[in-house]
Amino acid sequence: MLDANKAVVRRMIDEVINQGRHDIADDVFSPQISAQVKQAFEVFRSAFPDWREDIEEVVAEGNRVAARFRCSGTHRGEFMGMPPTGKAMEVAEVFFLTVVDGKIVDFVGVEDNLARLQQLGLLPTPK
Repeated sequence: MLDANKAVVRRMIDEVINQGRHDIADDVFSPQISAQVKQAFEVFRSAFPDWREDIEEVVAEGNRVAARFRCSGTHRGEFMGMPPTGKAMEVAEVFFLTVVDGKIVDFVGVEDNLARLQQLGLLPTPK
């Protein structure tokens, strides 16, 4: 069961995000959150067309999966109301996901948006 739950998270990263296959999001996410997740992914991909998530660590216990990712991309579209800068970013992310019957039903994440905005030149970096 634990390996199966980790496989669902890996499929979300490998296929839905990195390959941009939003058509299979319904296979990975529960019906209650699939449409919302697809929309969020499309908005992020429009800002970062080369968006990529690299898995650094995946740990599972029961129906919970914790994962560390390295998120990267180039700012080519509007992001958080800000015009594209053409700059690249790479930040750490940690997500906790709940998998039930082979589908992600819930998740919460921590993303280093401060570093992301600084790398994009949208916030000053400390000296």
